[in-house]
Parts: sequence; C-alpha cells; structure tokens
Amino acid sequence: MRILLTGSAGFIGSHLAERLCARGDQVVGLDNFDAFYPRAVKERNLAGLRARPEFRFIEGDITSSDDLSRAFAEARPDAVVHLAALAGVRPSIADPLRYGEVNVAGTSRVLDACSKNQVTRMVFASSSSVYGVDSAVPFRESDSCGKPASPYAATKRAGELCAFTAHHLQSLDVTCLRFFTVYGPRQRPDLAIHKFTRLIDAGKPIELYGDGSTSRDYTWVDDIVDGIVASIDEQARARVPGYRIYNLGGSRTTPLIRLVELISQSLGKKPVIEWRPEQPGDMRRTLADVTLSGTNLGYAPRVAIEDGIARFVSWFKSVE
Repeated sequence: MRILLTGSAGFIGSHLAERLCARGDQVVGLDNFDAFYPRAVKERNLAGLRARPEFRFIEGDITSSDDLSRAFAEARPDAVVHLAALAGVRPSIADPLRYGEVNVAGTSRVLDACSKNQVTRMVFASSSSVYGVDSAVPFRESDSCGKPASPYAATKRAGELCAFTAHHLQSLDVTCLRFFTVYGPRQRPDLAIHKFTRLIDAGKPIELYGDGSTSRDYTWVDDIVDGIVASIDEQARARVPGYRIYNLGGSRTTPLIRLVELISQSLGKKPVIEWRPEQPGDMRRTLADVTLSGTNLGYAPRVAIEDGIARFVSWFKSVE
C-alpha cells in the first residue's frame, strides 16, 4: 500500500512510519519541522527511517497547497494518514488563531488535496480533548462533543466535522481516531511524562496544577500505532466509504500524583513539587471507552501504566 503520512517526523508519526515500512508499505512522510520544539529532536526521530527504501521524506507544510500538491504527486497514495497538527491545550489558549490556521485550515487543505488527487481514504488523528466540559466519563464516541474546553479541542472537533463533510459530499472514506494522552520513547519534550522525568532526574522542581487528583488515560505509543494500522486495514477492506470515529486509549485512568510517584520510583529519585492553581482548559479526568474500537478494530491496549513508565524511564536514560 502507498501511504502519505503527514507529521511523519513527530513522536507518533515516526513510530507509525517504522511500523508501516516494516510490513512493506511504501510511505512518503511530510513534515515542516515546526519550531514548537527543536528540529534536532525530529531529525533524530527520522534517522532510522531515512535509511529505509520504503520511506521517502518531503519537507513541507500542510498549510501550503503547493507543498501538498508536491507530496501527493510524489506519493500517489492509496490512503492518507493525517497526523500533522499543533498540539497542546495551554499553548492553544495563548495563540488560538495559529491553532485554527494549522489544525482547521491545514486539515481542510489536506481534504481538498485528497479530492483533487482522487484519494479515497483518510485516517485523521483527533484527540480525547474533543470531549467537552459536559462529557460523561468514560468517554464514548456517541458523545456530541459540543462544548470543547480549549481552542485546541475546538480545532480537533472542527477537523472531524470537516472530514465528515468531505465524506458526505465526496464519498471520502474517513476514520477519525481520538488519541488519549500518548506516551513512550520519543515523546515530545514538553509533555508531562517527559518533562517530569527530565526535571526529577536533574533534581529540579516540577509544577503540579490543582491538588494532584486530576487524572488521565495514558496510552503507550505502540498501542496507538496498533489502532492506526488496524484503521488503515479496515478501510482497505471496506466495500463502501464510511465515516467512523474510534477512541484509542489505555482504558484506565491514573491520578497526576500517582503518575509522579511512578516516575520517581523508576528513577529512584524523590520529586520536588511546586503546587500551582488549576489551569483553564484542562479536563479533570479522561477515560476512554474502547468498546467500539475493540469490536471493529480488534483494538486492545496491552501496556499498563506501571510497565509503560518503567519502559519510558529506561529509554530516557539510554538517550540522555
């Protein structure tokens, strides 16, 4: 299968590209090395991929129709996996316009490029953040997701809706995957698990917001990749174009203070905690109901948080 993968130099994208190449798919990766974190980090993510004959890389931006035209011409894809986006709740509050430009307008350009190039299948990376301030836990795909708590959440929900319109008007076969707090080797350095590990290891204080009782459904990156690959294969088998939404999560919630305990235990170092008020836009709890993805995709998260944190810390020590 020929696949165009946006965001291929990122944390999840590089893991997915490796998996697809390993099974014989031809992958063209597109990434713009956004300055949200250092280019060198993404270059390291790509290092192994660049040596693979199944992988080709194009530096380009999803907000540029010219860059997308070049990528589609190079890839001639059977399917597009669209991971590229600006991520993060708090940065989106600081710069909502840019999040709209990249996540909504950029996704619209990817959808338009699919139409122009007669590409009939797309997998879209959404987020658990789309579940809003009135969403009941555990989160189910049937939730209306009508009250997003941050600009980032709103842009991801908008991306889902734009994808539905493309399905409705152009018969694009679309799968939207709602990722729940992904972690593992190569996790972005600004995300909590990576940041806490780095600071605790260095003996520096970490900032915790609220009282430590907020909780998240943390998902090991290989479990997420399992779900993405299963979605690609489900589309390839489909007889008629569909529009699907699936949760991909660990299906277990872990309090913030427990997360810090697991990291400190794996490092063998005591954390120095500085408490801060709760931040606007943050959800108090996330938890995925994975019944639907389990039934339709065979999705079943395998790595528990205790094992995952130990693995992450081992990786962190190996690269520091």
